[in-house]
Amino acid sequence: MTNASQDLQRILDSAQRLGVELDEEEAIQWLTAMAATQAHDDIVVDVKTGVFGHRVSMLDFSPQDLAYFRQVGRLVEFDNVPGQVETALALSGSAAQSKIQTYPGDCDYFERINIIAGTREEACDILARILRQKALDTLHGVTHQFIEAKFGNYPFDMVRGETFCKKGSPIAWSAADIRAGAIEGTTPDGEPARFTWDDVKGEPGWCKLDWVVADTVRGQLANASNMLDVTWEAPDGSITPLDGYLDSYFQEVYLEAESVPIFSKLVRHMSANALDDYIAQLEHEVEKYVGRSPNYGKAAKRMYNIFRLTGRYEEAAFIRELFDEPEALLYQGRALARTIEEAVTPGSQIPLKSVLSQMDDLIIAVVRVLEGEKEEAVVRQLLRLRDALTRQEASGELSPAVEAAQAELNNLVNNLFYRRLTGVPTIKDYMDRFIAPA
Repeated sequence: MTNASQDLQRILDSAQRLGVELDEEEAIQWLTAMAATQAHDDIVVDVKTGVFGHRVSMLDFSPQDLAYFRQVGRLVEFDNVPGQVETALALSGSAAQSKIQTYPGDCDYFERINIIAGTREEACDILARILRQKALDTLHGVTHQFIEAKFGNYPFDMVRGETFCKKGSPIAWSAADIRAGAIEGTTPDGEPARFTWDDVKGEPGWCKLDWVVADTVRGQLANASNMLDVTWEAPDGSITPLDGYLDSYFQEVYLEAESVPIFSKLVRHMSANALDDYIAQLEHEVEKYVGRSPNYGKAAKRMYNIFRLTGRYEEAAFIRELFDEPEALLYQGRALARTIEEAVTPGSQIPLKSVLSQMDDLIIAVVRVLEGEKEEAVVRQLLRLRDALTRQEASGELSPAVEAAQAELNNLVNNLFYRRLTGVPTIKDYMDRFIAPA
């Protein structure tokens, strides 16, 4: 028996012991496909659907919900402006891994925005204008509700309400902030403080927009986000990331083949160490989620991406099955609890019946998955949340119900993934690397 066969057998034995339904034939097919990626081009285009991406990422993408993702994409995407703005929209996160994640959480998008301008200052002006206009154009509708935009960094220490915002940290702009074009608060000494959208546009930093979207056909709610990687193309053809870093492409699935030229132009400027940098970034997040802020579901997602890109295919094959287990629905439910609260904020036009419908689906799913005291505890919190929704309490009163439901789901999800992950010795050894000794 080869070393690879022995490794796979150990994973299969662990899966059986832990009650994970890992199909040996399917696992071998996936492992064979992963091994084959090493001998082919980095990027592959699916001619039938028009999507493209890194060959490893494409193995986990299913076109089943492609029409839906493209529909939501029309809400979150930025328009091309000939000779000035070029864009390439992609799915990321669980949405890009729809073949293995039976219960995906959010609709995560990633968009490359290349701005052609004479100077960096002009590029920043254009970004500030199109980003603010995008938010204003999509504040609310029957199928969506804007949540916030990340744009710029705090120019000084500031207190907003009861929150201390450190100089240099990303700024979260609410709908009201964006309408006003300014944020007001106080200095740590209590003096009035204020800055405008234009005051921070010179260093846009981490740019991201978030919405709640309602799929009226399937009766589902989800968070939709668009993470932007913005570059400036100078007259000499040089490409400069406006946040100082050109993001890698190892997890994205791009939605339109027409984006290949802009994608190809940008990735030519990527660092030769892009893969190593990406792995290091993921490992930093693993360290956070198994140590400082335990969240073993998120840790599992990061480790899956690490393992499939670093040749640890047997461990990756095990983790990919965890997201197809019925209990993985609880991972989605945790995010849904917060999504529901955001969908019923004052001014939202999302029909309450859409919110209640998905709440009912979640309760039924929990009943199917859990049993005994765990089922009673989670269902009790979810029913309290549903009651709060039915009475449409103010968000300040709704938050405790949401937090209680989230706490129950967080605990269950963490215990589920921790038990399964640490049940495989090689994965446990990997996680132990990131846990500081007591």
